[in-house]
Amino acid sequence: MSVSESTREQLAAKFAVLFPHLDERQRRLLMGAEARILGHGGIRAVARAAGVSEATVRKGVDELEAGEASLGRVRRPGGGRKKAADLDAGLRTALLELVEPDMRGDPMSPLRWTTKSTRNLAAELTRQGHRVCADTVGDLLREEGFSLQANAKTVEGAQHPDRDAQFRYINEQARAHRDAGDAVISVDTKKKELVGQYRNAGREWQPQGEPVKVKTHDFLDRQGPGKAIPYGIYDTIANTGWVSVGTDHDTAAFAVASIHRWWHAQGRDSYPTATRLLITADAGGSNGYRTRAWKAELAVLAAETGLEITVCHLPPGTSKWNKVEHRLFSHISMNWRGRPLTSHEVIVNSIAATTTRTGLAVRAELDTSLYPTGVKVTDAEIDALPMSRHRFHGDWNYTLHPAHPHPARTGTKTTETHAMHTTDKPGRINSASLRDPELTGMTHQQLNALIGELTPALAELREHSRCEQRGGERRRAPGAGAKCKLTSADRILATVLYLRRLGTQDLLGQLFAVNRSTITDAVGEVRPLLKQHGHRIPASTARFRTPTDVTAYLEKYGTEPPKEIKPAC
Repeated sequence: MSVSESTREQLAAKFAVLFPHLDERQRRLLMGAEARILGHGGIRAVARAAGVSEATVRKGVDELEAGEASLGRVRRPGGGRKKAADLDAGLRTALLELVEPDMRGDPMSPLRWTTKSTRNLAAELTRQGHRVCADTVGDLLREEGFSLQANAKTVEGAQHPDRDAQFRYINEQARAHRDAGDAVISVDTKKKELVGQYRNAGREWQPQGEPVKVKTHDFLDRQGPGKAIPYGIYDTIANTGWVSVGTDHDTAAFAVASIHRWWHAQGRDSYPTATRLLITADAGGSNGYRTRAWKAELAVLAAETGLEITVCHLPPGTSKWNKVEHRLFSHISMNWRGRPLTSHEVIVNSIAATTTRTGLAVRAELDTSLYPTGVKVTDAEIDALPMSRHRFHGDWNYTLHPAHPHPARTGTKTTETHAMHTTDKPGRINSASLRDPELTGMTHQQLNALIGELTPALAELREHSRCEQRGGERRRAPGAGAKCKLTSADRILATVLYLRRLGTQDLLGQLFAVNRSTITDAVGEVRPLLKQHGHRIPASTARFRTPTDVTAYLEKYGTEPPKEIKPAC
């Protein structure tokens, strides 16, 4: 390989600068190193550039390959300036107290609320009497094992105890729907986007020095197009996406309208024989499990399409595991990265142009309809919905039925999806029904034994409390005066149901026909007794919001209620 003329010129310039400062052996070693780097033809090229014979360069190469001893130190041992940490014994400790105030030093460190840059650290150390520069601070920090670190998103928060079980349940439901030829979709709202000449994250190839110019501030221009609200629907079976780009508000009505558009434009053609639809959604937002309008709008959609719509929500804190996030939204963000979203048309076209190597196809439409906020759905309207809650976490898993449901298919395992209608007026709930094992988590015998064990202790506790309130012993015979709002058995039962987390104290008050404070008092009395007697009440996976929910659940899953117990007050 021949060495170019430009390379020889560069070598000549380098030698002209360095040779006056080197002795004869150092010059040979430098020329030998350059020759070895150049490879074949390097000795001749270096010799010409340095103006020496090739033998001199070859000698330098030989000396390098022979590994001769170095020339040794220029200064004697101990020469040169001392390190700042050696001259100032307290410097290292003072620095660590500044950078680790929560672990080693004073929590009231002067830099606790300040950016801990090397410049700020050096200034504070100098103020404390430790004269040091920013570069020295950086060297000391690296010696102590520090480095510049960004925040790491790893803290997920509290994990719901039924998280894994809910994911298994969602998989079972999805498998059952898929095997039966029904549709399974994952839905969510993507991050709202500013429409206009605003900065968009990411980078795109542009001519060097000619970046796309955008506004310096991301303040929404009220005179401009406003925001875009992309609501995504990902078909997990067909690997297709649908995005409705809204311009008004992210409400439950907008979410269900997007699903309605997807079904009529794409879903019913992909699943011509489908009678059911499974929706997996996050726990919050416009399609959250606590959003009443979401359920009400889905009931309208079920009645219009004739589909039995089952919704399974992801457990709280797991929204990033939703398939629509990493199967659809992530690819959309990659497709329009570094490109200002100057209009709704640009957004729709960019979404529709999104594809992947695995065959993802996306359709997008602009939805300019108005979706006002503040729509209220009453308890009566919720109770009237043709909705059945599943046995496992009825708050997360429920089914909306059409006006005339399709008959259950034979030969398919479809738990929960062909459930009864709550439009059939449920029977009145009574005290005996609340003792059902499906609610208490224990058999009738176990519940009776628990009541028999705790009733004497509860009566003694209540008598002692009344005695303290009266300031002395009772003057009337037992049983005289105002009657108890709840019997001891019902107080114990109400506490068991509350600890099972079936519903709020307000709901229990409605079930027992008392006010909330009575339930609060009962729980405060019975809970310590349960602990003293070594009883632990496990939480249930069923969740109820109204007495109608409890009645519907018992009519579907409950056992034959026993005769009502009549314990003494």
